[in-house]
Amino acid sequence: MELMISTFTLAIAAAISIIIAQAIDKVSVNYISMIIGIIIGLIPFLNQQIASFDSEIFMELIVAPLLFFEGQKTRIHNVGRRIKEIIGLTIIMVLLALIVSGFSIHLLADVSLPLAFIIGSISTPTDTTASEAVTNGLRMPRRVTSALKAESLFNDASGIILLNMSLLWFANGYINYGQTIQDFCISSIGGAILGFAVAWVIIIFRQTLVRSRFNSLNAQNLIYILTPLALYALAEHLHVSGIIAVVVAGLLHNAESQQSLLLNSRQVHMSQDLQNLISDIFNSMVFIILGLMMVRISRNKLFNGDLAKWIIVGIIVYLANLLVRYLYGRLIIRYDRRESIVFSFGGIHGAVTLALALTISVDFLGSQSYNLVIMSEAVLIILSMLVPTIVFQFILPHNVSDEEAHIVMDKIRSEMVKRALVAVHKMYLPQRVKRHVIYTLLNQKRVVKTREYMRVLLKTIDQPNLSKSEQYLQRLAFFRAFAIEREYLEMIGQKEGKYRTYILNLYNDVLLAESLIIEPEDE
Repeated sequence: MELMISTFTLAIAAAISIIIAQAIDKVSVNYISMIIGIIIGLIPFLNQQIASFDSEIFMELIVAPLLFFEGQKTRIHNVGRRIKEIIGLTIIMVLLALIVSGFSIHLLADVSLPLAFIIGSISTPTDTTASEAVTNGLRMPRRVTSALKAESLFNDASGIILLNMSLLWFANGYINYGQTIQDFCISSIGGAILGFAVAWVIIIFRQTLVRSRFNSLNAQNLIYILTPLALYALAEHLHVSGIIAVVVAGLLHNAESQQSLLLNSRQVHMSQDLQNLISDIFNSMVFIILGLMMVRISRNKLFNGDLAKWIIVGIIVYLANLLVRYLYGRLIIRYDRRESIVFSFGGIHGAVTLALALTISVDFLGSQSYNLVIMSEAVLIILSMLVPTIVFQFILPHNVSDEEAHIVMDKIRSEMVKRALVAVHKMYLPQRVKRHVIYTLLNQKRVVKTREYMRVLLKTIDQPNLSKSEQYLQRLAFFRAFAIEREYLEMIGQKEGKYRTYILNLYNDVLLAESLIIEPEDE
């Protein structure tokens, strides 16, 4: 019951933060989610509704699905083509970042070397979802975007292995290099093999269902949602990387969806909707939890020496990572100066960094060291989002703003519906059918107020259903209207290149509405 109440509270908070972000489109949902998490932490009643943090649950139920869906947004061919670059980013650059940040924390903040390396290892994973939130509305260099995405998919396993090494160093007083290298190879390679094998079996099973009379869209969706949860749990049970396993499975599912667009269109469309839904909610939950944890740890400690040390260590680890990323981009990847700057600031931290920090036991480190780790990583996460949000505004070209796009799209939508209404008026239709079609198209135009909508809704509750012939004529009218709308959008999309993404989204809405009209009405 405690877990259910916690999940419900976090889900409601995530929904609220997403709604607020839609109203304040210039502020990333991550910031809003963090503020809501802080508010929850400051209100005793709400704070009590969320149970103590369990890192295993967090990794399996939130991080694993997020990475699985991120993997599905990447073509496996692109990963194979960039494998050398990915190895460099996730091994060489990660090690350099760990060494520089670890020694910098040790020398500049007077932190023991093992604890400094624990903080440094937690700071190595990056988050592509958080990065997309920060760069929304800006044009990133294509090469840098591809590198950041590939890095964030695979460097989580490196961070986990290096954290385990640092924890053993903290406990035993020495580093077992041989064991660390062996663990890294077994964990990463084993996770990749397991993820590929399990995903391959699941895809064969699902594709066999699609081609049989036993296929069920709901069953397919359930299998799809449970795949990252079950795969992560199995991988961790076998002591290989669950993170790598779910990412590889996601890559393979991307290839499956590309080949199933016409074979199983409904399933592919539903999968994409589930990806967007779960990713948005879970990403928002991550930053709500971050804000909540900051309040719980910092309560009654804001005005002592701990606060200054938390901030100093967080700044040191952030600057160390920036320096390593810039030099690696400039000297190894051979980016130009602007690309290197974007690459260095683009290493944004989020879900996995928070999860790794919270996997450590307070009994293992001691309360003072534990608080230092959690709060310095929180400072790192905030800086990694806040600084590029400001810097990128000056060094990256801007796309069309959402506000400008909404104004233009309202005009396009209005003209689109106007043309459809003209076509419907010219058709011979029974009056009741024509009224319904026209009213529905006006709804599409978004000119019907909520009060008017509710009045019509109440009026139509007791009205008899349309006859079979009327339903047929209604469908014909809608098909004609949608054909006119699509024709207009195709024409305007060729003229208005900078609004093409928005026009394609509207085109997709029209196609979706048309597909719903095809469905027979319930008797």
